[in-house]
Amino acid sequence: MFTKVVNTRAGVSGKHEFKATLVRRGAMIGANATIDCGVELGAYCFIDAGVVVTKDVPAFALVVGKPARRIGWMSHTGERFGPDLVCPRTSQRYVESGPDRLQPIE
Repeated sequence: MFTKVVNTRAGVSGKHEFKATLVRRGAMIGANATIDCGVELGAYCFIDAGVVVTKDVPAFALVVGKPARRIGWMSHTGERFGPDLVCPRTSQRYVESGPDRLQPIE
């Protein structure tokens, strides 16, 4: 479910509070997840079922909980990374290039 306004209330017009929500390529959203307006879901991130996303999700992040928190990383093929950050399916290597930032090694 995507929210449309920052502070949703029945009977109150909130059209002036609309914010864009950006879903990047390959993002996976589980059933019954709630995505607040104005956030960005990074490329190939994985949003677990029932999660409440209240802030931006980095590319390749695996998030769970209410509110969402990152517990790991996922590859572009949908495989969960181990500590070595190598995709189990393709053997593509990734590196953490900053806090909450992952990128493939070319």
